[in-house]
Amino acid sequence: MMTIKDILYKVSLTASIGDMEVEVDQLVFDSRKVVPASAFVAITGTQVDGHAFINQALEKGAIAIICEELPESMQAGVTYVQVINSAKALGIMAANFYGHPSSKMKVVAVTGTNGKTTTATLLHQLFMEMGYQSGLLSTVENKIGEEILPATHTTPDSLAIQELLSKMLSAGCTYCFMEASSHAIVQERTSGMQFTGAIFTNLSHDHLDYHGSFDEYIKAKKKLFDELPKDAFALVNADDKRAMVMLQNTKAAKQTFALRYPADFKAKIISNTLQGLELDIQGKQVWFRMIGEFNAYNLMGVYGAAVLLGEEPDEVLMQLSKVRGAQGRFDQFEYNGITTIVDYAHTPDALENVLKTIQGVRMGGEKLITVVGCGGNRDKAKRPLMAKIATKNSDQVILTSDNPRDEIPMSIIRDMEKGVNPVDYKKTVTIEDRKEAIKTACVMAKKGDIILIAGKGHETYQEIKGVKHPFDDRVIAKEMLQIIHTS
Repeated sequence: MMTIKDILYKVSLTASIGDMEVEVDQLVFDSRKVVPASAFVAITGTQVDGHAFINQALEKGAIAIICEELPESMQAGVTYVQVINSAKALGIMAANFYGHPSSKMKVVAVTGTNGKTTTATLLHQLFMEMGYQSGLLSTVENKIGEEILPATHTTPDSLAIQELLSKMLSAGCTYCFMEASSHAIVQERTSGMQFTGAIFTNLSHDHLDYHGSFDEYIKAKKKLFDELPKDAFALVNADDKRAMVMLQNTKAAKQTFALRYPADFKAKIISNTLQGLELDIQGKQVWFRMIGEFNAYNLMGVYGAAVLLGEEPDEVLMQLSKVRGAQGRFDQFEYNGITTIVDYAHTPDALENVLKTIQGVRMGGEKLITVVGCGGNRDKAKRPLMAKIATKNSDQVILTSDNPRDEIPMSIIRDMEKGVNPVDYKKTVTIEDRKEAIKTACVMAKKGDIILIAGKGHETYQEIKGVKHPFDDRVIAKEMLQIIHTS
């Protein structure tokens, strides 16, 4: 148990009514989870306003209400606290409630449009290989050491983050590597965290449906670096034109990595094939299991961060050469001479990176067949761009469903079709059903060809009308290839 006064340490208050020494058992922001002796934090979210559920929280036994607007009538025996920003307050309160676990381990955040999951996952794998018990918070999965916990968001809510960090600490973790999405940063889900460092991968077109403009999207990423303490490090990709914007107002030690421009951590690609990637990293030649220029950047972000965390460079490179990428990121398998690649690429930039990587390792005669869709209830502006990039860089393209969510699948595909150049119509097919689209790609493919299935990567479901149906691109592709191409 903890007093409201202690839970509110360092939170900006505008008013308080009632006993600040009252002890609470639980901190909640979802009124459905309120139990007797809870403190309920009313947050104004994107979908609902927690202030509308204050009475429901009181009926279930809440003894403290933290809110931005005090209710007109107040219940006797209940402590009411008015704060400037309840979302930010929740992050600080959660950190206080769980004993500030991030201050007792080294926590590194990874942000950017693409590469967050791979970079965070590689860091976790690397530090586990080097003998450190480490935690991971990512889109694909959360991990405490080797224990896997399901992930529902790129970045969990602030209460869940602090609870997970507390569990990591209890399990002996000394490091945690986490993705920090732009949504999470703006929604103050990382508030109350003490970061040892932050990594910026890159910035391109994404989430404009939420942020409204590219400038606001940049500001969201920049906020993470603006709030770093002076004893932390800020490591950015110097080849990205927004990298220096991230460093403008940070108090942290400024560090860079790059393949092209001068940087603190510099590399160049020696060879890039479907078997792996060879890099020259500051004069040392190292072979990695991963493929493509985009992964060269991910590897350099990881290498730079590990060195900044105090690890010996040669040991880092030796261990890093053993690790594999995140699930659903350039996952490849071969059946009867047909190579299939499943990738999470769901932004124009990510799709172009993957396609250019495949183009770079092609031998010449093989055909590249791309299956791609776009998610519903998301940024519509990127739909024609995705189709344009796919058709420009592939021999055959099948436009299909991704996660249509609450939209009509064919209306999403029609938006995509607007980006197809007339010269590319002949090589473009529309198949609404994603399973049929994957099956068709497998039928089209001949020995030596490459199939790219883009957009869902690690996901094991397809979301339609609010329901998540089991669906795994990898499983379906393997199944179809075996049925069609077993000789």
